[in-house]
Amino acid sequence: MKSKVLLIAPLFVLLVAACERTMKRTEVRPNILFVISDDQSFGHTSFWGSSFIQTPAFDRIASEGVYFTNCYATSPGCAPARSAIVTGRYPWQNEQSGQHASAWLNKYISFIDRLAANGYRTGRTGKGVQPFYYSGKAEESHIRNEDAAGKAGNSARYQPGDPARPTEGVSKVDYFANFKNFIDQNDGNAPFFFWFGAYEPHRPYEKDAWKRTNKSPDSVTVPGYLPNNEVIRRDLLDYAVEIEWYDQHLQKMLDYLEKTGQLENTIVIVTSDNGMPFPRAKANAYEDGIHVPFAVRYPKSFPGGRVVEDFIGFIDLAPTILEVTGTSAGEMQPMTGRSLLEVLTSRGEGQVDADRVYVLSGRERHSSSRYRNYGFPQRAIRKGRYLYTWNVHPGRWPAGAPQRYSQEDSTLLLGMHGLDSMGRYVAQSAYTDIDDCPSKAWLVENHQAPKVRPYFELAVGKRQEYELFDLEKDRYCLHNLAGMEQYNEIESELHTILMEELKRTKDPRVVGPKPGVFDTYKRYSKMRSFPKPAQ
Repeated sequence: MKSKVLLIAPLFVLLVAACERTMKRTEVRPNILFVISDDQSFGHTSFWGSSFIQTPAFDRIASEGVYFTNCYATSPGCAPARSAIVTGRYPWQNEQSGQHASAWLNKYISFIDRLAANGYRTGRTGKGVQPFYYSGKAEESHIRNEDAAGKAGNSARYQPGDPARPTEGVSKVDYFANFKNFIDQNDGNAPFFFWFGAYEPHRPYEKDAWKRTNKSPDSVTVPGYLPNNEVIRRDLLDYAVEIEWYDQHLQKMLDYLEKTGQLENTIVIVTSDNGMPFPRAKANAYEDGIHVPFAVRYPKSFPGGRVVEDFIGFIDLAPTILEVTGTSAGEMQPMTGRSLLEVLTSRGEGQVDADRVYVLSGRERHSSSRYRNYGFPQRAIRKGRYLYTWNVHPGRWPAGAPQRYSQEDSTLLLGMHGLDSMGRYVAQSAYTDIDDCPSKAWLVENHQAPKVRPYFELAVGKRQEYELFDLEKDRYCLHNLAGMEQYNEIESELHTILMEELKRTKDPRVVGPKPGVFDTYKRYSKMRSFPKPAQ
């Protein structure tokens, strides 16, 4: 009798395992629509009360799903932020594959590759994991030959002058048409992952496009680090037009999923890669550079109508998506982020996970903006009401050098601050980590005016090595509290946590032996030439 029991036991185990495998095969796995805008700060959705931007599609995801008030981009620049999303690792952990306009190495496998290996149909439209150098050359076999977000489906495009487009500033890519083509081509039951990477509201904009919409400069809320004048307000309205354009495409996607009966089995994730393209926002580890909108809708498993205050970062997205789809990380590099699934499936609001009380961000090079293509490295931590930023090389210009050599004549030094002999700003001539725009040009051209000078210094002036901001009192990061005696304890705590996390994640800036290795990575995008600094 004993021998029969011994035989039956292993057979029972095999049967249970077979049943589990069958259930996994027949189980309806969720689709995923991942939506990422390009350069949109946290407060710029109508769900969160923007006075001049209407985002009904985002608002639906936020109101019917889970809205996170404290999502922070892992970098204030698009390439490193997107690198963190698909790898689950900080940009400083990904070598050149975490740095703007450098090469994407094959070793950094994307979670999207793993979804494809697990039976998901994957597709995308618009901007992927960019800007990086991808290569199909045999001699560069160590470099990935396809975007880390997968193959683009951008064939559907608007024709020039199409009245459907509110401005020539928005992309000609018809995002919704490409999404519809992808959905309609599914002739089986495979779940899908689709990456909708809007090019909006990245610059350039068509100036005064807002005039063709029902908008008024009087409705605009101007951030405290910019002067409140007509030029700035109108520039912000052109930015608003672009956000609303991408939101309209998201609305069409949601409507089509609903029409085809797929919306309720689709996890919709909506965010932005970094903050808005204005002076002191994008490319800065300050609130409007790294704090981004983030909402997830999946009423089937994620109780909706909730606002969650946990601090989360882009490194948490890859492990979350892998877990919710039952996908193994496989050959991916070890991930630093933690899955959000428990937070999403809970019914909690406010602080749900007691361990998610701080989040990190950082930057290195952005545009080609300084002598020898040096960057302005920053590391930052947000905890509670405070944001603490470490400017690793405070001697460098944070927004880029104030003067450069001519592209046509490498011996010709252009005017200081990028101004010509008439006092007008010349495009791409100074402070090139700030995207050229009317706001930037106005600040530069009027920088000597006493009332303008403080804003100009906030945008381009050199900074102290450490900065501490109380965001409850100082939403726009205007008043540095670092070094003040009454804040010593807070500053010490944040400094300790930041350094411990940088050491734990093996950031070369703190563990060496080459802290400046980021400045040595080859840049494949446009290069500029700058004079050697005096010091």
